[in-house]
Amino acid sequence: MAAANENSTESESQYLHVLSAFLAMEPVDSVIALARKCSGGSFTESIQRLLWETCVQAAANGNAIYAKKLLKKLINEVELEKGEVLDEVYEEYALHMSTASKEDALVKENIRITKFISFLFPEVGLYKRPSCPSSRKLVVPLQCSLNMLEGDTGCSIWPSSLFLSEFVLSYPELFTDKSCFEVGSGVGLVGICLAHVKAKKVILTDGDLLTLSNMKLNLERNHLNYDDELLKQPGEAENTRVKCIHLPWETASDSEVSEYRPDIVLGADVIYDPSCFPHLLRVLVALLRRPTKRDNGSFETEDRATTLQGRSPAVAYIASVIRNADTFNAFLTLVDQMDLSITDLTEELKPPYELLPYMHSYDRSKVRLFSISSR
Repeated sequence: MAAANENSTESESQYLHVLSAFLAMEPVDSVIALARKCSGGSFTESIQRLLWETCVQAAANGNAIYAKKLLKKLINEVELEKGEVLDEVYEEYALHMSTASKEDALVKENIRITKFISFLFPEVGLYKRPSCPSSRKLVVPLQCSLNMLEGDTGCSIWPSSLFLSEFVLSYPELFTDKSCFEVGSGVGLVGICLAHVKAKKVILTDGDLLTLSNMKLNLERNHLNYDDELLKQPGEAENTRVKCIHLPWETASDSEVSEYRPDIVLGADVIYDPSCFPHLLRVLVALLRRPTKRDNGSFETEDRATTLQGRSPAVAYIASVIRNADTFNAFLTLVDQMDLSITDLTEELKPPYELLPYMHSYDRSKVRLFSISSR
């Protein structure tokens, strides 16, 4: 009986991986590979029906182009192994083919699509949750861009953002009841995860107004209320714990930034452009090291003051893929010049379990996690 239950749980997990990969719009080859594994190596009627039903739902959600690609790949794979393709699969693919030109034109006009990122929690250790299936996952719908090479990078989902989100969800005790400030928030995924683990305050920022607008839409899709700095009237009280701010690093004033006084600063894939480093690090210094006036009128850094009072100083967690060694070394040099300390925490604090096991396009091993603090 125990073996039967274990096999049933494994089967459910594999089906969940297929669905999650599809909803995240993973490469169709990855979805097909997961589906083949799920069905014991061949495309059974049940797995074909599963993929067909998800494709129908995807088309209804505006992701018809992706659904068409997957159906084409499924039909080719089944025919190659001399199997029988379900009539519904053929009919759905034919429907997409008949509307292909209209869909292609729509994609050219609107390059935004919806991906559903599913974080799958194992039933072990700190992830132990009730047996209800819905409690085993967090599904985050995100509107994002397919056009990341033409000025829409902020609306794309980057590996470091996925890593930082896994980090937040894996170590909720670091963020619960803390004031958190993210630089370069992009689609808002990390902020949504911070809200999920009950951060006291979540301040999301980006220097691009179009990216900021897309981020706000994603917060709404995930049922999160937020304060909009651009619409807020002077003196108006804050009623929500999520706030969106337009913050170009090059024009942000030190006094403006230091007013936020976060406990934790976060950043995903912000170490990429050497010309931005002085501005980014100036912002980090303002967030991490704030002046506090002594009784005698002189100033000391608040890091020292808060430590004396028993409070931990602010810390920044930065996740990044090191794509160019020279660029990263230039960043390290500036960190030192700014009198900041940086520590590689990748091995010490990497998430103990993969919360995105179905996502073959995401190579977690290439992402590094750093902490940055004032000396």
